[in-house]
Amino acid sequence: MLSYQHGFHAGNVADVLKHAVLCYVLDYMTQKDKPLYFHDVHAGRGLYDLTHPIAQKTGEYREGIAALWPATSLPVGLQPYLQTLHLFNEKGSLRFYAGSLLLAQTLLVQKHKREHDRFFASELHPQEYSALCENTQSLANVRVQKVDGYAALKAALPPKERRAVVLIDPSYETQSDDAAVVDALTEALKRFATGVYLLWYPIVDAQRTKKMIKKITALPLKNLLQIELLVREPNGEGMAGSGMLVINSPWSLAAAMQEMLPWLVQKIAPEHGGYRVVSLVEAD
Repeated sequence: MLSYQHGFHAGNVADVLKHAVLCYVLDYMTQKDKPLYFHDVHAGRGLYDLTHPIAQKTGEYREGIAALWPATSLPVGLQPYLQTLHLFNEKGSLRFYAGSLLLAQTLLVQKHKREHDRFFASELHPQEYSALCENTQSLANVRVQKVDGYAALKAALPPKERRAVVLIDPSYETQSDDAAVVDALTEALKRFATGVYLLWYPIVDAQRTKKMIKKITALPLKNLLQIELLVREPNGEGMAGSGMLVINSPWSLAAAMQEMLPWLVQKIAPEHGGYRVVSLVEAD
């Protein structure tokens, strides 16, 4: 939806889960020196100033990244994410929040010195795309386009690197997004079955979520890991939490999330929060 602007939600609890999983996966992938391709289907503007009136209007980041920022002893699953985010806030205080593309590029190129990795992001919203171009103009090996994200993903697969991490995180403002992500994953797996695919989803209507996940589990998968973080029980009114589906998950991700999520619940939602890490599809 072209009305959606992520600046209102940057750094919230959903971003914490999404980006912690993403950064852990990317960090894991650096164990091999072979080139890696990162594809961000819905990029937004790439970098968010949390002092901006848009972020201040909702203040969602206060219950998300701001609640974690003072912590010093971090679970393993959070370390790649928060270490990378600190590179955008070198004076120590939290002001800037990086989106998925900038987190990925900074983690791989600046933190791990991987000059051979390649990055692509798509964004249709005119103002968001303009800001994305500005925020990425000095970054190495980054290409951004104002194109339909699903069409761009289809055209990009299989990547020449033969190793890829793909992030899909639409706004889900309409139920058509549910069908679109299932169709996108169906096509992507046909073209590049060995890629690591990360799908973020909100938890608002539990039945709607289950219906979409059921369709994804029916795809020809070797493994599928489900990770969820709740701040309260879903009742159909507002977002109660969010989840990540990880196709071709790194073997250590589940254990890292089992350690990280209870820690997050205590920091973010100690009274009514919850979590789950479930293998929905396992390799024979």
